[in-house]
Amino acid sequence: MTATPHQRPRPDRSFGPDQPSGPDPTSRRAEATLARLQYVITRRLDGLLQGDYLGLLPGPGSEAGESREYRPGDDVRRMDWPVTARTTLPHVRETIADRELEAWLAVDLSASLDFGTAQYLKRDLALAAAAAVTHLTVRGGNRVGAVVSTGDTLRRLPARSGRREAQGLLRALEQTAGRPGRSDLGALIDGLNRPPRRRGLAVVISDFLAPPDQWARPLRRLAVRHDVLCVEIVDPRELELPDVGVLVVADPETGAVHEVQTADRRLRERYAEAARQQRAAVAAAIRAAGAGHLLLRTDRDWLLEIVRFVAAARHARNRGTARRALTGATA
Repeated sequence: MTATPHQRPRPDRSFGPDQPSGPDPTSRRAEATLARLQYVITRRLDGLLQGDYLGLLPGPGSEAGESREYRPGDDVRRMDWPVTARTTLPHVRETIADRELEAWLAVDLSASLDFGTAQYLKRDLALAAAAAVTHLTVRGGNRVGAVVSTGDTLRRLPARSGRREAQGLLRALEQTAGRPGRSDLGALIDGLNRPPRRRGLAVVISDFLAPPDQWARPLRRLAVRHDVLCVEIVDPRELELPDVGVLVVADPETGAVHEVQTADRRLRERYAEAARQQRAAVAAAIRAAGAGHLLLRTDRDWLLEIVRFVAAARHARNRGTARRALTGATA
């Protein structure tokens, strides 16, 4: 059960300076938040991640190109079996960059995301991650759509191109409220598998609190056809409990309330160990599916974490390309 401090004040969600209130403060605050996110991403993040076709998950492309002979280290999933059969030599199909990318977001906005004990709520980081993918993808005719879970329902936002449509998608996410009830993360991910779509980018944004056996198989199916990125959102209180005496906690999805004696050192240690095992199981399931894994915490700079992730992914890809070239040259 996910524990949430009872009646905790809501952190600031502006991602920047406070905005003046007007006749509709909630609507004005939402517009100010989206405008600030767009500025941060298109100015600061775009400036750090230079390139005409940016993405949070750099890859080789998805459009089929020419075939060439197989070299040790090549991805066997790109084997060109017809050419291999004709020539009796193993060949792989190279890919070229797809200039019109279709990206889909699976966004978990269930009640467990309405939680945060640091600078942001987890919901804020879910919106920031969705905004980063959207603003870095929707260019040159690229399309972005989303499947959103609110706990008991799934809502589909069709893929459209253009910055105005992208801002409308983010506005719909901002205005989506979580509802009581357990979310089905497996069904949310399956929402990207049906109906079948052209190869593209699929991004799953969630706190991944559901057991991996409920969503690991749909994630593997999704990764067979698409480049997949999983954005895991974590709050520090989900990793360890502070020593503050009696703490009243509530499950945001069921409303169950409990009192926990945090002065018990053994209880805090068991909690931290259980949390460590849970996060390790999530990371292992994502890795087994062959998906990228971006971890965002409510007590850290989400922009810096995204930059670090992209830099590490590009470095790993370049290192792998160099290794394949060296292997082919010395074979």
